[in-house]
Amino acid sequence: MKKFLPLLLLFAVGFTKQSQAQFETVKDSVVQLYGIVMTADSLVGIPAVSITIRGSNRGTITNDQGVFSIVVLKGDQIEFTHVSYKPKTVTIPKNLEGNQHSVVQLMVEDTTYLPVTIIKPRPTAQQFERDFVKTKVPDDDIEIARQNNDVAKRRVLMKSIPGDGKEATNIQLSNIANKATYRGQIPPMNIFNPAAWSEFIQAWKRGDFKNKN
Repeated sequence: MKKFLPLLLLFAVGFTKQSQAQFETVKDSVVQLYGIVMTADSLVGIPAVSITIRGSNRGTITNDQGVFSIVVLKGDQIEFTHVSYKPKTVTIPKNLEGNQHSVVQLMVEDTTYLPVTIIKPRPTAQQFERDFVKTKVPDDDIEIARQNNDVAKRRVLMKSIPGDGKEATNIQLSNIANKATYRGQIPPMNIFNPAAWSEFIQAWKRGDFKNKN
């Protein structure tokens, strides 16, 4: 153990120096970027300009006076975008001295073309009333819940929706109980059961046996 102790100490010292060097490199590459974004023609601060770092999900926006501040890395490309101005891109120099950098970014107004909207009046008041009355209004949550509680809708849902874990367990236990009850004998047939015939006739009247296709 004593033979390996100097090697462990050398390894620890070397690892510590390497970590410190990497930390110093990362620390040296961090830059505090700040400045103001203004219009190119009147030099007025532009509020709500989006400032993002290309290739990352970090960014910020300018305040009411167009001032901003963000932490970036040397070599990052900073994008300035606004709905009313042409976008601009600024690259932080990799050989920048120090950890602070200020910019005064000027932006030129851009023309935004919106889709054409044509507003046509109704020919007559009678046609407007007819279309207004016949316009389909989407069902709200209360109406959808009312439709789902309909007897026919619930019957369809019961046939199409599979049972949950509790229902499946109850069906399995019921089948086991029936097998245990009629073990060694023939189970009764409902063909001679008047109640079963009554349920069959009611189901036939409801149309339960019609082809759904």
